[in-house]
Amino acid sequence: MSEFNLNAPVGANKKKRRVGRGSSSGLGTTSGRGNKGQQARSGGKVYIGFEGGQMPLYRRIARRGFSNYPFRKEYDIVNLCDLDARYTDGETVDKASLILKGLIKKSAGLIKVLGNGDFSKKLTVNVDKVSASAKEKIEKAGGTVTVTNE
Repeated sequence: MSEFNLNAPVGANKKKRRVGRGSSSGLGTTSGRGNKGQQARSGGKVYIGFEGGQMPLYRRIARRGFSNYPFRKEYDIVNLCDLDARYTDGETVDKASLILKGLIKKSAGLIKVLGNGDFSKKLTVNVDKVSASAKEKIEKAGGTVTVTNE
Protein backbone atom coordinates (compact mmCIF):
# COMPACT_ATOMS: atom_id res chain seq x y z
CA MET A 1 0.00 0.00 0.00
CA SER A 2 1.36 3.44 -0.96
CA GLU A 3 0.89 6.83 0.64
CA PHE A 4 -1.29 8.00 -2.23
CA ASN A 5 -4.25 5.66 -1.67
CA LEU A 6 -6.47 8.02 0.29
CA ASN A 7 -9.78 6.82 1.70
CA ALA A 8 -12.44 8.67 3.63
CA PRO A 9 -12.88 7.46 7.22
CA VAL A 10 -15.73 5.07 7.95
CA GLY A 11 -19.00 6.96 8.34
CA ALA A 12 -17.85 10.05 6.48
CA ASN A 13 -19.82 9.31 3.30
CA LYS A 14 -23.48 8.63 3.89
CA LYS A 15 -26.26 7.86 1.43
CA LYS A 16 -28.82 10.58 0.76
CA ARG A 17 -32.07 10.08 2.69
CA ARG A 18 -34.93 9.51 0.23
CA VAL A 19 -38.24 10.03 2.01
CA GLY A 20 -41.71 9.02 0.88
CA ARG A 21 -40.60 6.01 -1.19
CA GLY A 22 -42.68 3.25 0.32
CA SER A 23 -43.12 1.66 3.72
CA SER A 24 -40.15 -0.73 3.35
CA SER A 25 -37.73 2.18 3.05
CA GLY A 26 -38.36 3.08 6.70
CA LEU A 27 -39.36 6.60 5.68
CA GLY A 28 -42.62 5.98 3.85
CA THR A 29 -46.16 7.21 4.60
CA THR A 30 -45.43 10.16 6.93
CA SER A 31 -41.83 10.52 5.64
CA GLY A 32 -40.29 10.78 9.09
CA ARG A 33 -42.45 13.74 10.15
CA GLY A 34 -44.66 11.91 12.66
CA ASN A 35 -48.45 12.06 12.68
CA LYS A 36 -50.31 15.32 12.06
CA GLY A 37 -49.54 18.68 13.65
CA GLN A 38 -47.88 21.85 12.46
CA GLN A 39 -44.43 20.29 11.99
CA ALA A 40 -45.90 17.57 9.75
CA ARG A 41 -47.30 20.10 7.29
CA SER A 42 -45.39 21.61 4.41
CA GLY A 43 -44.34 25.12 5.34
CA GLY A 44 -45.18 24.40 8.96
CA LYS A 45 -42.65 26.35 11.01
CA VAL A 46 -42.68 28.62 14.02
CA TYR A 47 -40.43 31.61 14.57
CA ILE A 48 -37.50 31.51 16.97
CA GLY A 49 -38.74 32.26 20.48
CA PHE A 50 -42.33 31.10 19.79
CA GLU A 51 -43.83 29.56 22.93
CA GLY A 52 -47.09 28.08 21.63
CA GLY A 53 -49.02 31.33 21.83
CA GLN A 54 -47.83 32.20 25.34
CA MET A 55 -46.23 35.63 25.55
CA PRO A 56 -42.58 34.98 24.64
CA LEU A 57 -39.82 35.52 27.18
CA TYR A 58 -38.23 38.36 25.21
CA ARG A 59 -41.55 40.26 25.39
CA ARG A 60 -42.36 39.37 29.03
CA ILE A 61 -39.14 40.80 30.43
CA ALA A 62 -38.97 44.57 30.87
CA ARG A 63 -36.43 46.52 28.86
CA ARG A 64 -33.99 48.30 31.12
CA GLY A 65 -30.81 50.27 30.87
CA PHE A 66 -29.43 53.00 28.67
CA SER A 67 -27.76 52.91 25.29
CA ASN A 68 -25.46 55.72 24.25
CA TYR A 69 -25.73 54.69 20.60
CA PRO A 70 -27.89 57.60 19.35
CA PHE A 71 -25.69 60.17 21.10
CA ARG A 72 -22.20 58.78 20.44
CA LYS A 73 -19.50 60.77 18.66
CA GLU A 74 -17.20 59.07 16.21
CA TYR A 75 -13.72 60.47 15.71
CA ASP A 76 -11.33 60.00 12.81
CA ILE A 77 -7.98 59.29 14.44
CA VAL A 78 -4.71 60.84 13.27
CA ASN A 79 -1.37 60.07 14.93
CA LEU A 80 1.52 62.50 15.34
CA CYS A 81 3.84 60.23 13.34
CA ASP A 82 1.50 60.70 10.32
CA LEU A 83 1.48 64.48 10.76
CA ASP A 84 5.27 64.49 11.05
CA ALA A 85 5.60 62.54 7.79
CA ARG A 86 3.13 64.57 5.68
CA TYR A 87 3.46 68.16 6.89
CA THR A 88 6.29 70.71 6.74
CA ASP A 89 7.17 73.41 9.30
CA GLY A 90 4.69 76.25 9.66
CA GLU A 91 1.68 74.50 8.10
CA THR A 92 -1.79 74.40 9.65
CA VAL A 93 -3.41 71.06 10.45
CA ASP A 94 -7.18 71.23 10.07
CA LYS A 95 -9.95 69.14 8.53
CA ALA A 96 -9.46 70.47 5.00
CA SER A 97 -5.69 69.96 4.97
CA LEU A 98 -6.01 66.44 6.41
CA ILE A 99 -8.37 65.49 3.56
CA LEU A 100 -5.98 66.98 0.97
CA LYS A 101 -3.04 65.05 2.45
CA GLY A 102 -5.08 61.82 2.45
CA LEU A 103 -4.97 61.23 6.20
CA ILE A 104 -8.77 61.17 6.54
CA LYS A 105 -11.36 60.19 3.96
CA LYS A 106 -14.52 62.20 4.64
CA SER A 107 -15.18 65.70 5.83
CA ALA A 108 -18.23 64.85 7.96
CA GLY A 109 -16.59 63.24 11.02
CA LEU A 110 -14.82 64.72 14.02
CA ILE A 111 -11.02 64.53 14.25
CA LYS A 112 -8.83 63.52 17.18
CA VAL A 113 -5.04 63.70 17.24
CA LEU A 114 -3.25 61.01 19.26
CA GLY A 115 0.34 61.17 20.50
CA ASN A 116 1.71 58.02 18.83
CA GLY A 117 5.21 58.45 17.39
CA ASP A 118 7.93 61.11 17.43
CA PHE A 119 7.16 64.71 16.55
CA SER A 120 9.60 67.47 15.65
CA LYS A 121 7.78 70.04 13.45
CA LYS A 122 6.29 73.41 14.37
CA LEU A 123 2.64 73.09 13.32
CA THR A 124 -0.60 74.88 14.12
CA VAL A 125 -3.13 72.17 14.96
CA ASN A 126 -6.83 73.08 14.80
CA VAL A 127 -8.95 69.94 15.34
CA ASP A 128 -11.91 68.71 17.42
CA LYS A 129 -9.93 66.84 20.09
CA VAL A 130 -6.29 66.26 21.08
CA SER A 131 -4.91 63.76 23.57
CA ALA A 132 -2.78 65.07 26.46
CA SER A 133 0.40 63.39 25.18
CA ALA A 134 -0.12 64.77 21.66
CA LYS A 135 -0.69 68.30 23.00
CA GLU A 136 2.48 68.06 25.08
CA LYS A 137 4.58 66.88 22.10
CA ILE A 138 3.21 69.55 19.74
CA GLU A 139 3.85 72.36 22.22
CA LYS A 140 7.30 70.97 23.03
CA ALA A 141 8.15 71.16 19.30
CA GLY A 142 7.05 74.83 19.22
CA GLY A 143 3.58 74.38 17.71
CA THR A 144 0.19 75.54 18.91
CA VAL A 145 -3.00 73.56 19.60
CA THR A 146 -6.54 74.91 19.34
CA VAL A 147 -9.42 72.56 20.15
CA THR A 148 -12.86 73.32 18.69
CA ASN A 149 -14.89 70.65 20.57
CA GLU A 150 -14.08 69.43 24.06
